[in-house]
Amino acid sequence: MAKASAPGRTKTRLVPPLTFEEAADFNTAFLRDMAAKMLLAARQCPIAPFMAFGPPGSEPFFRDILPTGVGLIESWLPNFGQCLFRAISALLDLGHGSACVLNADSPTLPVGYLVEAARVLDEPADRMVLGPSTDGGYYLLGVKQAHRRLFEDVDWSTEYVAAQTLDRASEIGLPVHLLPTWYDVDDAASLDLALRDLTAGGDAANMPAGRPSATLALMRRLGGQHLADRLGLVQSEPTFSPSAPALSGARV
Repeated sequence: MAKASAPGRTKTRLVPPLTFEEAADFNTAFLRDMAAKMLLAARQCPIAPFMAFGPPGSEPFFRDILPTGVGLIESWLPNFGQCLFRAISALLDLGHGSACVLNADSPTLPVGYLVEAARVLDEPADRMVLGPSTDGGYYLLGVKQAHRRLFEDVDWSTEYVAAQTLDRASEIGLPVHLLPTWYDVDDAASLDLALRDLTAGGDAANMPAGRPSATLALMRRLGGQHLADRLGLVQSEPTFSPSAPALSGARV
């Protein structure tokens, strides 16, 4: 799920301490790295990478920044749940056996989580795969059928999104497979976490094949330690343990 980069319109929660231009540059870097992760996962299992994009008319931006092999689907509606449902429906209508929606701002996400989602969805019987985020949302949702109910009565952009989505799955009797919890990069504190994760031997730094090269290059261009000093002005920072799931739920 991707939004074209534009200063003042993308990743604005990174400002301050970043400028609007720098925040937009991080959005572009994240998009490049998420595309690379999808392509890398596609080497290990049958995945067809796409980006569901907006706003309308921004296709040239994505054609310019994305590598060959990533398809594009426009999905821009007033309600985010409608955007997600449209993207999933479009992929299933193309004949794919399952579809996942993936966020565009988890550049340190392990590629193995994408592979796990694809393999679980390749098993018989209907199910949902959910990757919870530390902020209460989710970084990935995968299904084999377009269940509209999963995207209804959800308080989008709140800490209740993942829990409410699990409630919707329970309502329709849909088994759930939970992926490990991970984090989004959507404010200065989480960008500081990503910087430390990538440069100080964190989990992402220990996975060379999945290292987000575009994000790392931008961090270096902004001066590594200087960037860390700017981010250090943030008063609070997230706590994160990749082995501790944020939600309880049935695993299938």
